[in-house]
Amino acid sequence: MIKMFTTQLSGLFNRIADKEEFSIEDGARLLAQATVGEGSIYIKGFAEMESVTLEALSGHEPLPSAKALTNADALTVADRVLLVSRFSTDEEAVALAKQLSDQGVAFTAISGAVSGEGESLTDLADIHIDTKLIKGMLPGEELGERVGFPSSMAALYIYYLIKFSLEEMLEEY
Repeated sequence: MIKMFTTQLSGLFNRIADKEEFSIEDGARLLAQATVGEGSIYIKGFAEMESVTLEALSGHEPLPSAKALTNADALTVADRVLLVSRFSTDEEAVALAKQLSDQGVAFTAISGAVSGEGESLTDLADIHIDTKLIKGMLPGEELGERVGFPSSMAALYIYYLIKFSLEEMLEEY
């Protein structure tokens, strides 16, 4: 099981790097606007995706200009937001995305793109980055069951790709 999971995880990371490269660069560029301007980068992770917020703020290499999003009403158009949720249809994330859009605050979203289930971060976000993860990666014991859903690992991988891209952009600036 360990070898299968490791193989699947490696494949997931490769798919993200290959298929989401341009979105990752665009997301980093959007977030960098706050750093070079008069805004801040705010991060909001939902459920287990709070791990991205913790890494960006309290990790060994914190993200420059990053803050936890605690009050969306206080944001300005100079600020940028990184929203992270398990699925693109997460109700709380979609509600916050609508609020940000109404306030004119640009944001990048990271989530597993779920199609055909109502409003979605894929439609609301200025830049959406797909974790490529909407079900477990391994077959379970029960017929049709899938297990091994490393959504926070995928989101952290994407976070690091964004962080590296953003830092490169800031060095050039």
